[in-house]
Amino acid sequence: MTPTRSKFTILKQVVDKIPPYLVNKIARKYGCDKKSRTFSPWSHVVALVYTQLAHSFGLNDVSDSLRNNSGILATLRSATAPSRNGLSHANRERNAEMARELFWSTLFEMQRQFPSFGMGRNYCGFPRRFKRIINVVDSTTIKLVANCMDWAKHRRRKAAAKCHMRLDLQTFLPRFALVKSAGTHDSTEARELCADIRAGEIVVFDKAYIKYVHLKELTSRGVFWVSRAKDNMAFSIVKRNKHSGAILKDVLVRLKGNKSRKAYPLLLRMITARIEVDGKLVIMTFLSNNMEWSASSIVELYEGRWGVEVFFKQIKQTLQLSDFLGHSENAVRWQIWTALLTYVILRFISYIGKWKGTFTRLFTVIRGVLWRRFDLLSLLIDCCGTADGPQRMKLSVEQLYLPGFESKCYGTA
Repeated sequence: MTPTRSKFTILKQVVDKIPPYLVNKIARKYGCDKKSRTFSPWSHVVALVYTQLAHSFGLNDVSDSLRNNSGILATLRSATAPSRNGLSHANRERNAEMARELFWSTLFEMQRQFPSFGMGRNYCGFPRRFKRIINVVDSTTIKLVANCMDWAKHRRRKAAAKCHMRLDLQTFLPRFALVKSAGTHDSTEARELCADIRAGEIVVFDKAYIKYVHLKELTSRGVFWVSRAKDNMAFSIVKRNKHSGAILKDVLVRLKGNKSRKAYPLLLRMITARIEVDGKLVIMTFLSNNMEWSASSIVELYEGRWGVEVFFKQIKQTLQLSDFLGHSENAVRWQIWTALLTYVILRFISYIGKWKGTFTRLFTVIRGVLWRRFDLLSLLIDCCGTADGPQRMKLSVEQLYLPGFESKCYGTA
């Protein structure tokens, strides 16, 4: 079925999800509106969102594509196409904090207008027995070109940026993010990532984020946390709890090292369990500050942490985070933050359009018709099979009648 025609392009309907007043307001705050007469901050944002949607792999690709459609581009709140050098200069010189704040402001505005945004599409591994907010903390490494990016030196012959993310497992939307060089250890970012977690909430993270001083702070704030135990952790067993089934050990322990015990003098819950990973049974040891939950619940919480890996897979395999338009730290941060902004916009479109398919399928549908004048919601409903109600089915196959031939049964049913 052909989707309903519209007087606006799909690209306009996508970028219009960014509130009109936000870009200029944030641009003035960070001084990005200065010396921008021919290439405004709004045009800059549109160009980078287009880069994500079209999977553009270079400055010339973005510049040529937008210039060839400059007439249509003007309908996007008077956006203008950039020159190659103009886009490169904007990525290098304009403060990338504008992109970060635009991402969070757009997300908060969507959630303010639609409080249930994200609630219906939570991660399938979400532990439904918990009614609390479950925060999952993890990071992903984004490979860069080592000989061009001295600011992001990661190893001797490698360069990389890191995106540290705190994800709400119920809504599958970011709650906090850091974009910086991969040169620092994950544990140094733990305090900033968990700074605004409230009492009663749950945070789950990998052992790379373990810092005993920080764990004590979380416990004193009334935050429940679950992590994996470090392999070299020295401890003494204080009490043994009953266990059965896949739970191999459930004990209360106290740290033995002088520094670690001073940093975390409280008791820890240690659980060793046999769990399935990629079809194989492996033994893992978990830590928590909660002494009341069942051991299986703590294991289930950590298994839910793998939902953040699904999130990273969605943004890294779907959006444009492999080819970068610039080599400077500022240009890379602009592109990563606009990738996250594009992700949230597409998730919002899937919410209002009641999309039933995958995120990847939604992205490919929109990417293929960016310059077409289709109604976006009609495209999702009529063209992609998301209409309500069962599909019509025929009870028997229609037969073609040919004169002179008799209908026979050949026993192939």
